[in-house]
Amino acid sequence: MLKIVHLATCSTCQRILKEIPRLKRFELQDIKTQPITPAQLDELKKRAGSYEALFSRVALKYRSLGLNTMTLSEKDYRKWILQEYTFLKRPVVVIGKEIFIGNAPKTVKAMVEAAAKAK
Repeated sequence: MLKIVHLATCSTCQRILKEIPRLKRFELQDIKTQPITPAQLDELKKRAGSYEALFSRVALKYRSLGLNTMTLSEKDYRKWILQEYTFLKRPVVVIGKEIFIGNAPKTVKAMVEAAAKAK
């Protein structure tokens, strides 16, 4: 599986997509126009190990909704990601059995290297 879940309006996602070699091989999903489904999120969680790993704490709504003052459970992370696309840490790149989440330089470097090797 070669898939990238991203936000088309996010300049960081766009910059990272430009770094991915042979991008046309990937299925791209813009979470604003094609919201993530519960089944897709559950599959990503299986690969990532937890919903928390997929949850973005830098989303503007994280503080405005007061989530930063609460103790969130896995069930809560799942609910919020499905309810509001901005809570999905992005991009999420799936290459075979590997998953790369977020835009940390080390993560981007690893996803670009994995994409270069992917068939």
